[in-house]
This record gives sequence, C-alpha cells and structure tokens, in this order.
Amino acid sequence: MVAALLAAQFWRKQPIGLSLLYGAIAGALVAGKGIPIRHLVEGAFTYFDAILIIYTAMLFMRVIEENGTLGALAVWIIRKFGRIPSLLTAIVTLFIMFPAMLTGITTTSVLTTGALIAPALVALGLPRGKVAAVIAISAVMGMIAPPINLLAMLIGQGVDMPYIGFEVPLLAVSLPIALLSSYILVYPHLRRSDPAVATDFLNKGSDSSLGFMGILPLLIVFGLMAGIRIFPKYLPDIGIPAIFILGTLLALATGKRVGLWNAANHSLLLGLPVLGLLAGVGAFLQVMTLTGVRGLLVASALSLPPALKYVGLLVSLPLFGGVSAFASAMVFGVPFLLSLLGNGSEILICAAISALAGLGDVLPPSAINARFSAQVVGDVTYLAVIRRCIPFVVISALFSLGLIYAAPHLMR
Repeated sequence: MVAALLAAQFWRKQPIGLSLLYGAIAGALVAGKGIPIRHLVEGAFTYFDAILIIYTAMLFMRVIEENGTLGALAVWIIRKFGRIPSLLTAIVTLFIMFPAMLTGITTTSVLTTGALIAPALVALGLPRGKVAAVIAISAVMGMIAPPINLLAMLIGQGVDMPYIGFEVPLLAVSLPIALLSSYILVYPHLRRSDPAVATDFLNKGSDSSLGFMGILPLLIVFGLMAGIRIFPKYLPDIGIPAIFILGTLLALATGKRVGLWNAANHSLLLGLPVLGLLAGVGAFLQVMTLTGVRGLLVASALSLPPALKYVGLLVSLPLFGGVSAFASAMVFGVPFLLSLLGNGSEILICAAISALAGLGDVLPPSAINARFSAQVVGDVTYLAVIRRCIPFVVISALFSLGLIYAAPHLMR
C-alpha cells in the first residue's frame, strides 16, 4: 500500500489524496478483496467533521483577510511594538501562528499572516532566508498549538479519545519552540533595527479600521471556543464549524466589503488538497483495517522493546510526515499511542506524537510549508529554508520525545 502511494505521488505526480486512494485500492486487490467501494466511501467520510472544521476555518480566515482586519492588525503590531524588539518578536510569532492555530493547517499561516508580515520584517533588516524560516517554523508550531490541532484530533479519534484537555499539553510542545526559533532568528536583527525603515510597509496600510468592530469577529470566535470549555454548563457547544460560520457572518458586516461567493470559492480551492488528503487517509485506513494491516502495525508497535519504540517515534513520524503530516499521524501515530497507553498522561503523549508528525511539513520530500514560505518571501530557495529549519526540527523532536518519556513522572 505504501509502495503504491509513493509511486502514485512521486512517479505519476498525483495529489496526495488520490495517491492514498490508489494505495488503498492496491492493498485491497493484493489482499483478494477486490475494489471495496463501500469501504472506500465509508472511509472517505470518516473525517468529515475535520473537513468541515478546515473549510469553515479557512473561509473565516479568508473573509478577515479580505475585509482588511489582518492587514490592519499587522500594521498596528509594527507601529505599536516596533521600538520594543523583545516584545515585538513574541507578538510577530503569535501573529504568524494565529491562522494555523484556528485551521490546523500550516499553509493558511504562510499565505495570510506570513505573507502580510514578511515585507515588514525584510524592511526591518532581516535576511530573507531567516524571514522564510521563521514563518515556516511558526506556521508548523501554530498547527500543533491549540485550539485546533487536527493531528491530535485524528490520532485521538483513532483510539476513541475525545479532544478535551489538550490546551496545556499542546502549548507545551509548540509555544517554546516557536519562541525559541524567533528569538534566535529574528530578535538579534530587530534589536539593531530602526522601526522607521519599515515606513514603506506602514504606508501601504492603515490601522484606522482596527477598531472594536474590526476585531469583534475574532473576539467572538475565541470567546466561544474558550467559553464552551470553561463554562460547559452554561454555554452550549454549537460545534466548531458553527462558531466559524458565526464569525464569518460577523466579519462580512465589518471592514471592507467582501464577496461571500468569491471568498467561499477561494477557500475551497485553497483547502481542497488538504480536504482530499483527509478523505484519502480515511479510505487508506479503512482498507488497512479491512485487510488486517492496521492490526499488524499495532501489534508490531506493542511488541517493540522500549528503546526501539522511541527510535521508531523519532524517525518514522517526522520522515513519513515529509510525505503527509496527516497520513503520518494516522498511520503511525495511532499504533504508537496504543502501545504507550497506561504509561502516563495519554493526552500529553498524544500531543507530543502530533508534534512529531507535524514537523514533516518542513521536511523533504514534499516540504510543503518550506516551499510556500520561500515563495512568499521571494529570492530564497526552499532548500535554504529547510536548512535553517532543521536545527529547530531536531530540538522540537527531541523535546517531544522527552515529554513522552517523562509523561509517567510528570503526571504523578
């Protein structure tokens, strides 16, 4: 199945979603199951809830980008904190992470907040290679951070674990690495720069629209997400997709005029590769279950000696994540989590495994996040971005592995 997947993607240049579907069909044929249409369709709808979250979140981000909220927020950040480099570094990092935190997809951060803030960072004296690297790392950490970590959701769904109580563990595996990369790559340049050099960037926008009504949709979205967790008895859980739809409707009434149809169409086109990927992953895993391969992986992971189990986590998840972070989380993340059940906090372990899988977005062969970051910044190759990201990938991987190892002691 994996051989068919890789051949379809890298030899025939097929999208990852279709490649996973071809791999599923190949596995079923070899196992003598024919082409199991029912299982393929059923599997494709396994993660329909995650698909709804992704699409509605991307629609919300598209509307607040087009109505000027994100642009005004970027300008306001540079103007307000330009003379406090230590604080500006942290705020810029969170600003880049923000879309990925809401959507669970790295490319939304790169193509929205990353693209908006990149000219300002270059104007403030940062080399383009470092700007691209910090955008790439911040986007990955945003995907891992709460409130929406689709990798943890998918792994949890594979072991019947509800997505509850993940906020602190996900912050622990994401925020320190994001800030570390920014303070190493960005802060030394901001400390020596004069905010006046970003005048050209500042003149392209205005923070005049960033009033209370401008940020109201963001406040509503974050307020509802936090409220249903803090006050579950008093605030009904209307579902994350409904929260994003409500935020989108509010955003349409603020800022610049936005065409809903065009925004919806653009969001679908931008998110289609990931939506197709989730459908393909579902079909792939359904056939793995049908043929017994998934059980074989779980049994193999359970029988590994502890040392090899940690080596397997450190190697298989990030490397296969270079093909697809979502596929890596589901194919390898679920068996490894099952093999570690009872060793401590399953929530902390699941969060760390999702971080290991998410690192694949800046690793070859696809390195999709590094490629987009290089394109957004310009005049830098994606290989140069990967080289700058590798040290932080290694630190993050070792840190996540350390949390998995220490989970029984941390949760006593």
